[in-house]
Amino acid sequence: MTQDPLTLPFDAEEMLRGLRPWIETESPTFDAAAVNRMMDLVQHDMAMLGARVERIPGRMGLGDSVRATMPHPRAGEGGILLLGHMDTVHPIGTLDTLPFRREVDICYGPGTMDMKGGSYVYLDALRKILQAGIETPLPVTVLFTPDEEIGTPSTRDLIEAEARRHKYILVPEPACPDGSAVIGRYAIARFTLTARGTPSHASWALSEGRSAIAEMARKVAKIEGFTTDDCSFSVGVIHGGQWVNCVSSTCDAEVLSMAKTQELLDEGVQKMLDLNGGDDAVRLEVRRGVTRPLWQEGQPGTMAMLDVAREIASDIGFDLPACSAGGGSDGNFTGALGLATLDSIGVRGKGLHTLSEHIEIASLEERAKLAAGLFCRLGG
Repeated sequence: MTQDPLTLPFDAEEMLRGLRPWIETESPTFDAAAVNRMMDLVQHDMAMLGARVERIPGRMGLGDSVRATMPHPRAGEGGILLLGHMDTVHPIGTLDTLPFRREVDICYGPGTMDMKGGSYVYLDALRKILQAGIETPLPVTVLFTPDEEIGTPSTRDLIEAEARRHKYILVPEPACPDGSAVIGRYAIARFTLTARGTPSHASWALSEGRSAIAEMARKVAKIEGFTTDDCSFSVGVIHGGQWVNCVSSTCDAEVLSMAKTQELLDEGVQKMLDLNGGDDAVRLEVRRGVTRPLWQEGQPGTMAMLDVAREIASDIGFDLPACSAGGGSDGNFTGALGLATLDSIGVRGKGLHTLSEHIEIASLEERAKLAAGLFCRLGG
């Protein structure tokens, strides 16, 4: 008789011990060597599961990807794709102020919530399934990528090509604040801005210059004023000037826009592009960057997956709400392709992208059981 996957011996303390090296291997997106050290660790852990592991070289100066085919009689066929990223927003040295540590029922560390915690939990579910000799109805493939935090510029095509081979896509991004899974995501667009001014001495020739910083400041206020409940604009990065006694000749900024509909995104993009212009003394250049497409809620394949996930959650003893969400993830790409995708089914926690990032330890066992149930019931 095949063992019920929900009775597998998941142990939160064991998972924390396994997760710690992942968290203490810092992997900020723009440090390709650091991301690759994380991929080394992941590659080793998946090889220990008996998986056939491939290393896919990085592009655009970014890190590598790792793809693993789990042992199965039909290994290599399309089935279930576990999709995650191993880059974080936290620079090297964050461990000095946000060390991996446990405080009663929560665990801190850079990337614990987004999304090393969820990725580790889903691999632990596969580990326990294999150890128990359980054969999943469908073969499982794992793909971990290096650049989600900057919009996935180098691996979107890889993700889409791999996802098209599979029937189901699981994305263990962190659960929403109320524990919800995500069944649709808003569209996301990024922009880079450059203001170019006229330099001069900031004291005796101030009137001869036109400040790029001042121009950017005026535009920042205008851009953030575009924000509505359904389409937001945020200036998250700004750099300008070099000497305090010089009127600045350049100032750069980065903008993120989120829209609940494609129409609103298109309108927002046009608003941003309309900011291009100026005169010979000071000008603003706006360039559109990477975009995450709208993933429309209500797709039949995704809703069928949600029904299975809710049955599993009920058997475990918790409710699983679902919603559309902002934030963006690689689930945008697979969902936008019309592929059955269930997102934000990873661990629960708070403070992602901050120096208080942490997970709820109780969610480790809960989400591992959910993962095991999904691997064993999807396609069955």
